[in-house]
Amino acid sequence: MDIATLREKHPDHWKLASAIRALAMDAVQKANSGHPGMPMGMADVATVLFQKHLKFDASAPKWFDRDRFILSAGHGSMLVYALLYLCGDKQVTLDQIKNFRQTGALTAGHPENFLLDAVETTTGPLGQGIATSVGFAIAEESLRARFSKKIVDHKTYVIAGDGCLMEGISHEAIGLAGMQKLKNLVVMWDNNNITIDGRVDKACITNQQARFAAAGWKVLACDGHDPEDIDRALTEAQKSTMPVFIDCKTLIGFGAPTKQDTYSAHGSPLGDEEISATKAIYGWEYGAFEIPQDVKSAWEAIGTRGADARAEWEERFSTLSDNRKAEFTRIMDGEVSKKLSAAIRKFKKEQSEAAPKVASRKASEMVLGAVNPAVPETIGGSADLTGSNLTKSADLGVFTPEDRKGRYVHYGIREHGMAAAMNGLWLHGGVRPYGGTFFCFTDYARGAMRLSALMKVPAIYVMTHDSIGLGEDGPTHQPVEHLAICRATPNTYTFRPADVIETAEAWEIALTTKSTPSVLALSRQGLPTLRTKHTTRNEVSRGAYVIQEAEGKRQAILMATGSEVEIAMRARDLLQAQAIGTRVVSVPCMELFDEQDESYRRKILPAGAVRVAVEAAIRQPWDKYLLGERGREQKAGFVGMEGFGASAPAPELYARFGITPEAIAEKVKSLL
Repeated sequence: MDIATLREKHPDHWKLASAIRALAMDAVQKANSGHPGMPMGMADVATVLFQKHLKFDASAPKWFDRDRFILSAGHGSMLVYALLYLCGDKQVTLDQIKNFRQTGALTAGHPENFLLDAVETTTGPLGQGIATSVGFAIAEESLRARFSKKIVDHKTYVIAGDGCLMEGISHEAIGLAGMQKLKNLVVMWDNNNITIDGRVDKACITNQQARFAAAGWKVLACDGHDPEDIDRALTEAQKSTMPVFIDCKTLIGFGAPTKQDTYSAHGSPLGDEEISATKAIYGWEYGAFEIPQDVKSAWEAIGTRGADARAEWEERFSTLSDNRKAEFTRIMDGEVSKKLSAAIRKFKKEQSEAAPKVASRKASEMVLGAVNPAVPETIGGSADLTGSNLTKSADLGVFTPEDRKGRYVHYGIREHGMAAAMNGLWLHGGVRPYGGTFFCFTDYARGAMRLSALMKVPAIYVMTHDSIGLGEDGPTHQPVEHLAICRATPNTYTFRPADVIETAEAWEIALTTKSTPSVLALSRQGLPTLRTKHTTRNEVSRGAYVIQEAEGKRQAILMATGSEVEIAMRARDLLQAQAIGTRVVSVPCMELFDEQDESYRRKILPAGAVRVAVEAAIRQPWDKYLLGERGREQKAGFVGMEGFGASAPAPELYARFGITPEAIAEKVKSLL
């Protein structure tokens, strides 16, 4: 529909949508940075969605049973900022709009969930929003099955662009959503046929409608500039029994006389002359950032449209029993069940007495068998490696279209999609997500794992087969640089437990944190129980601790993680036999050790002794303890990997790469 027809047939709608477009143009121009074209193109779709379909109350952006709105095409952030300001969101003031992309502004270049309450998830890396939305939709289905439709009944709406659909993660996401029949998920595609390089068909000729249909979605289409047609599509979407994909045909930079339908409208300011000409075409006779009172009032009325629905929900919630209300509030606040600490204590006592020799992946499975019944909000899963990751405890049941009470998701071979869905599960509220794959395949999940850290999502990544210890699968599957990558990521706990006790303690920390994701790097090979004296104290919570003290004068400190702690302890025996007093320090989590005060760190790593770090991975993360923390280069060494692994049985690989008690002892002696 052209602008003249729009203005004539739908004058009220036109004013509402024009307010979005005007604010987007003005804010990007003032910032001299940003993306005006997408908000201008999708303003009509967004207006119809917010005015007639989205269940929300601008005065209560965290009200639980609201519909979720996700702008997957996060570069068009002025669309969501304009909507929030116009609807009366208390955080997004006109000053925030004027300070778009400026230091300290809540209106960042891309929407950030930790800055604005009404932003459901951080987007910007294309494809992440649509993939994260799958987790939102899974959480909604799961919680509805647990608490009933009268408490949980809402939709997740997504605006996605061409770039989102070209990213590979989108294919993982739409396949999972279609298979799971997530009927309350609605994706609106901004089909403007423009990317930074020009027309989409320079790089992509995919029939997106056919693609989504093949994945099990209901496919609809509309003129993205015709409010009646948009409303028709969104109304039809409400009745679907499967996820819905709406092809919204739009023009990027809608109305800009020289830049409409070109890449020039995508990622740079339009310029003062173009903005003036565009506003004249709109019939928008107002200055920069000026919204007439009748239009602002109309938008604010839209912002209050969900107040009655919220009040009705609060009334329904009040009828729940006190226990049900308390449980719902607990999980929505992200508080862990009080039963967890008791379950962990009991498990540790039993295992320290039994002293099993098990792989830490098996130890993790044993822990899950104890904690999943105590923490009913967990939803686990694996990227088609359940039997290898050992992530499914017997009590969970499988989440399927037929059984929404199941708490285990078969994600399929979709590591990136799984990680993004886990972000969505937490951000929705009411769920503690964990998921597994091989540690080497964190490469496939990296984009979403980085967003976990950025968004402060405490997702738990169960990453098994953590070193050359996996053996015959060879260097394609043997992680050597991955511990360094995870440790280099801000706000991430990387755990590499040495035995069943440390594994339990790592799980306890991962399940109780509310703002930091955890990576559990777990072994394929069996590891003996090293801590056979029970203590209620969580040693892993301090990041590093003395697991075996030196006898006599301390001359050496061996630092190790995971499967190499046992090897370090055997090296200590060799050294002690030669009257070289040797302390062994287990370092299950560097990040937590770094958080300890200096007095504790000094106690664990005092000056003077030779230090040798032992890990079947690259040296890079260890230098801060070898050379820093009172260490000296002349008295520091490393025993581990310098390159990729090889295909062979694990014991042969450890010997081949020199990660043996004898090699460690010789390294110490060479430094004395």
